[in-house]
Parts: sequence; structure tokens; C-alpha cells
Amino acid sequence: MSKFSEWELAKLDERFNLTQVNNLPALQQWLDGSANISDLERQILLTLQQGLAQDVLHWNEQELFMNFIAPVFRFVDFSSPKFNLFAERYLSGTVDGESISGNPDGMIASGWREPKVPYFCLQEYKPQKDPHGDPVAQCLAAMLVAQELNQHQRPIYGCYVLGRSWSFMVLQGREYAISLAYDSTKPEIFDIFRILKALKAMIIGW
Repeated sequence: MSKFSEWELAKLDERFNLTQVNNLPALQQWLDGSANISDLERQILLTLQQGLAQDVLHWNEQELFMNFIAPVFRFVDFSSPKFNLFAERYLSGTVDGESISGNPDGMIASGWREPKVPYFCLQEYKPQKDPHGDPVAQCLAAMLVAQELNQHQRPIYGCYVLGRSWSFMVLQGREYAISLAYDSTKPEIFDIFRILKALKAMIIGW
């Protein structure tokens, strides 16, 4: 059994016959999704942004998560009787005969107390890429497992965060696409929040 943390993108592409494409309709539809952002939410985001801009260069991974990522997800509010946001929960599955497992930094999955079927995988890191890991590959490996658990019924969504930069991903079949990075220290923070709200609306509709 391999771990998410052991994979690099080139090896993942080769082993599972994956192809990165520039345009995937499911990704574009997600990025273009609309959502209302209230005045209160805007004020909260601006407050979080101020702390991020001041401290992101010296935050470690846990500090980044606690001080910025977690509050953003909390105010989107993925908590419901049918699905929830889970952190560091064990996820495993078999993809093309390969057993893969690990504990994604975050995932949105069906279930209330325990995750059942994951829809979205999150990988987050310090401002600089961890020399001992490939966040894109780790997130994509978790998405491959999520795809199997979903029985290939729908696209799988994901995101990896490098300090201030958020990149969104979609896996569909054996093709995946990655968005350009959104800088959360800029007005793009409202796009990040909107995209996460759009994800919530999609999950509610499933």
C-alpha cells in the first residue's frame, strides 16, 4: 500500500495513465459559479486577509490552517446532517489494483460524525513547497481514491494551498485540470470564497 505523501506528479500520471488538460468544463463551471457574499462575510474575509498578509511568511502549516484556511471554510459552513468538512481523517482505496491511503489535510464528504464518500480533497502547505512532498500529487492521489469511492459517478473536486496561493482542481475520468492560482492577499480572496460557496451549492444539489 502506498501513501498519498509518497507520490510525485510525474509518477502518478504514468502509473494511472492520467492526463493534465488545459480546459475541463467541470472546472470552468465551478470557477464561474455564482454565490452571494454578505457584507458581514466581506468584513470577516478582510480581517482574515489582514492577518494573512502580515504573518503568512512565517506561519507553519498548522498556523496557516488554524489562522486562515479553517476560518474561511467555517464561514462557508460545510456542516450539515448529510455532509461535513473533515480534517486528517483516514482515506483509503484501490485504484487500478494499487492500494493508496493517507490522511488528507481536509476533505468534504458525505456523513456526519464519520466521513463516508468524499467529494472534495484539500492539501495545504507552508508558503514554500515542502521539500519532502508534492502537494499537487498528494491532493490528486486522494482525489483518485475519492473517485473510486464515488464509483466514477461525478467529477471529483480539490484544492491545494501554498501560503497565500489557492489552486483548484477537478478530476474527471483520467483527465484533470488545475486552475491558475488565486492570491488570497488580494481581492481574489472573494473569488476563493465564492468558489467554495459554489462547491457547497453543488454538493447540496447532489
